[in-house]
Amino acid sequence: MATEISATVVMQLREKTGAGMMDCKKALTEAGGDPEKAIEILRQRGLKKSAEKASRVAKEGIILAAVNKENSLGSIIEINCETDFVAKNDDFVKFAKNVLDQVHHTKPVDLNSFLSAPAGYDKGRTVAETAGELTGKIGEKIAIKRFASLETKSGVIAVYIHPGNKLGVLVQLEVEGYSPALQEQTHGLAHDIAMQAAAMSPTCINRTEIPQDVIEKEMAILREQGKTEGKPEKVMESIIKGRMEKFYQEVCLNEQVFVKDSSKTIKELVAEFSKKLGKPVVIHKFERFRLGE
Repeated sequence: MATEISATVVMQLREKTGAGMMDCKKALTEAGGDPEKAIEILRQRGLKKSAEKASRVAKEGIILAAVNKENSLGSIIEINCETDFVAKNDDFVKFAKNVLDQVHHTKPVDLNSFLSAPAGYDKGRTVAETAGELTGKIGEKIAIKRFASLETKSGVIAVYIHPGNKLGVLVQLEVEGYSPALQEQTHGLAHDIAMQAAAMSPTCINRTEIPQDVIEKEMAILREQGKTEGKPEKVMESIIKGRMEKFYQEVCLNEQVFVKDSSKTIKELVAEFSKKLGKPVVIHKFERFRLGE
C-alpha cells in the first residue's frame, strides 16, 4: 500500500531543499515518506541533472570581492551561470557569497584543490558537489571559474566592484615603514587605483613586466600598419617607437593618465602621495576580473 504523503510534509521538504513541489512529492513517495531519504534522493537527482548540463556554456554570472577590516587581505571570485536572470537569483547569489567567504578565509592554492575541499557552508559535501547540486536545483550550469587573494603585512588592499557585479579589482599597495595609523589614507589611494584599473583595463603595472614576445608582436603589427599607410622606411623606426609609447601608456597601470585628474599619471599620483606621506609607496600587485574573460 502506497504511503500517504501530506501537503504539509511536501511543503516542509520544499522549504529545506528549494526543489519543486512535484519533485518533493515524488522523492517522498519513493522514500516511503522519510524526509531524510527524500533529501538524499533529491540530491542525487540534482547531481544527475548537473552532469547532463556539464557541457553547456556558462558565460553569465557574478564577480564578488571582500577585504578584511585591517585592509590586509582581499579576495575576488568569478562564478558563472548561463543567463543573467539566474545571476540575480537569490540561491545563486547566496552560493557565490558562501564561496567567496571560504576563499577569503582558507586562501586555497588552486581551483582544483578548492573544488575538492569540504564546503564549509554545507557539511558533508565538497565545494564541487555543492555547485553540482545548485546546477540541478536551478536548471543551469553553475561553475566556479576563478579566484584570487592578495595579502600584505606592510601595506593595504583595496577592492572595487563595478555596479552590476560584472567587473572587479583588487589592488595591493606596499608602504615602507607601514603602520596601522596609515591605513585610512593609504586605503583611499588604493581604492582610487582600483577604480582606475577597472576603468582603463591595464594588463601590468610597469612596462618591464610585459613579455618580450608580446612587445615584438605589437611592433610587428605597428610596422605593418606603417607600410599600409605608406610611411617611408627611414622614419619607420621613429614612428614605431612613438606608437609603442602610446601602447605602454594604455597597458601599464603606472603610465596611464589618472581618470580623476588628467594632469597626472598614476606613477605621478603615487609619487605625490609618497612625498606627502613621507614614506615610499608602490603598487605591488593588482587582480582585475571582468566577467567572461
